[in-house]
Amino acid sequence: MEQIIIMLGWAGIFAPVALGAMGSTIGCTRAGQAACGAMLDTESGYGKFVGVSAMPSTQAVLGIVVMFTLNREVTLENAPGIFGIGFLSGLALMVSAMYQGSAVAAAIHASKNRPEVFGLSIAPAAIVEGFAVFVFVFALVVSGAIPE
Repeated sequence: MEQIIIMLGWAGIFAPVALGAMGSTIGCTRAGQAACGAMLDTESGYGKFVGVSAMPSTQAVLGIVVMFTLNREVTLENAPGIFGIGFLSGLALMVSAMYQGSAVAAAIHASKNRPEVFGLSIAPAAIVEGFAVFVFVFALVVSGAIPE
C-alpha cells in the first residue's frame, strides 16, 4: 500500500503537465481547424486566426510551473497532498484548454464573416483563460502548505 501512495505522489507531480498538455493539444487543434476553415473563406487577415488559435497552449505552460512547484521528495506524508493538488489542477487546466479551444473556434467562425467583431468575440476565450489562471495561482498557494 505504501508503494501505491508513493506512486500516486509521483503521478501528482507530473499530472499538471500531462493533463494540461493534453487539453492544450485538443484546444489548439479545435481552434486551428477553425482557423484553417476561415482561411478558405476569407481573403485576408489570416494572421489573427492563426495567432489566436494558440491561446489554449497557455495551460500546458501553467502546468509546467505547477509541476516545478510540486517537485520534491515524495514521502508517505506528502504524497496525498501532491497527488490531490497535481491531479485536480491538471484536470482543471485540461478542461479549461479544451473549452478555450471551442471558444476560440467560435470567435474565428464569427469573425470570418464580420471582422469587426473579432476583438469582442475573443472575450469568452479570455474569461476561460482567467479560470485557468485562478487554478494556477491557488495551486501554487496551496502547494506551499505541503510538507517537504
